[in-house]
Amino acid sequence: MKPLLITSALLFAASVRRPVFVAALACSLAYLASRGVALGRLPLIGPQDTLAFFSGSVGLMALPFIYDRRLSGVRWFCWGCGGLAALFAVLALPFPTLNMPLPPVLDTYWFELHVALAFFAYALFGIAALLGGLFLRGAGRPVLDLQYRAALVGYSFFSLSMVCGGIWGYYAWGTYWLWTAKELWTSILWMFYSLYLHLRLKGPAWERGFAWLGIAGFAITLFTYLGVSMLMRSSHSF
Repeated sequence: MKPLLITSALLFAASVRRPVFVAALACSLAYLASRGVALGRLPLIGPQDTLAFFSGSVGLMALPFIYDRRLSGVRWFCWGCGGLAALFAVLALPFPTLNMPLPPVLDTYWFELHVALAFFAYALFGIAALLGGLFLRGAGRPVLDLQYRAALVGYSFFSLSMVCGGIWGYYAWGTYWLWTAKELWTSILWMFYSLYLHLRLKGPAWERGFAWLGIAGFAITLFTYLGVSMLMRSSHSF
């Protein structure tokens, strides 16, 4: 199965055209599907599976945008999304695969929904950051509208993920909320994007600031996903 992940990483890294990007996404989804069939569940446990899932999520969430006629600089966008997906696929490779069944505390659809929706949101926040970069390079106002759309859909997914996580937490630990670093940074990320999306109402004077904050938001996203898991104690491993 790892050759599929390696192939997807290489193709993503070479994605300057849409057909190559779609081929990379197909390999990434095939890897995730093969892992899911082998495990009998979504591959969402451990660093290798979560990084690979994040990589595939970036490709999947980017697909509607690369075929949007309002997007100028499609090659730059494909290269940016492909590079991001390739990075996380490569980061997944050194880690061992965890083929164990889900522990009872995780064996619920609420957990799988919580994690999958969170990664879809993370991917869309990354796409919003890339679109913000394109706008700052002079891609035009329609790209900023696409950035807003990516962030808004990502925010919706993230809000649903928090709801599912609270329900899962109640079944697992008898409480909807634990005062750990992951939960706190999840709240910070949610509040950041709540404020960020409202900045769109400020009008054209805030356009460049809106684009820059979209890039900053993805930095907070990466810290919430990876930084907290590696540097702080939490109820989440990744």
